[in-house]
Amino acid sequence: MVKTAWVTDSTAYLDIELQNHPDLYTIPLTVLLDGVEYSDGIDLTPQQLFERLKQLKNPPMTSQPSVGAFQFLYEQLAKDYDQIVTVLISGKLSGTVSSSEQAAKLVDIPVTTFDSQILTYPMSALLKKGMELLAANHSLESVIKELEQIRDSNETYVLVGSLEQLHRGGRMSGLQFFLGSMLNVKPIISIVNGALEVKEKVRGEKKAKEKILDYFQLAYEKYQFKEVYILYGLHHEQAENWQIQLNELFPQVKIVSCPLGAVIGVHAGENTLGVSWFNGLK
Repeated sequence: MVKTAWVTDSTAYLDIELQNHPDLYTIPLTVLLDGVEYSDGIDLTPQQLFERLKQLKNPPMTSQPSVGAFQFLYEQLAKDYDQIVTVLISGKLSGTVSSSEQAAKLVDIPVTTFDSQILTYPMSALLKKGMELLAANHSLESVIKELEQIRDSNETYVLVGSLEQLHRGGRMSGLQFFLGSMLNVKPIISIVNGALEVKEKVRGEKKAKEKILDYFQLAYEKYQFKEVYILYGLHHEQAENWQIQLNELFPQVKIVSCPLGAVIGVHAGENTLGVSWFNGLK
């Protein structure tokens, strides 16, 4: 039987099941704050990040794991495993996928790098599905094909907590930032093919949330998916309020609420709130 190691990056949200998985390994991204490097999820929590953001002299930065870091991990795993499957944050949001692909060429063990085209718990949901399918003796080729189909059915809508941080990080144009700041416009950000896009611009947060609920209801009526993921920056109570509302409207849907983590928080801000689901994950 082929022994498989699973690898993901620190933007994934690991629940108890994934934390206890014996064959899952995580490689951290890096956050740079005023010249000091921190490993995401290891020596910088989201709470610590948002406190330090208020005192920074320079814009915060993030960076993907190096090719060397992936190579070292893969060489260590090659001692105990026959193959590696790596599920990572969208290649259009980070260079992490590219680092893994380059490292895979430098090691003797077969490495399959899967671009989730998403982040945090939706990425973890793909990881769990892949583990489930491979454990059920599906071929790796068929597992990747099914994961691609599920991935491509994703819908994600986000209200970004800080337009300024998104702008400073190069994810929003100066004009979009100016209009959003001056006119109380809340851009609804969607993730399409792994990239951030402005889905719609709505005046005020309340109307923006109502619009996202409309997207959710239309998708649910058509696809009857089983679970949805609420994503938040720092304030769990914001996510909890939305979870209560969704529970009342869609009691049959499993709702998972999870923080975005420090790396995503650098760009999105502490008041970020979003919702994500896979129409193809039944």
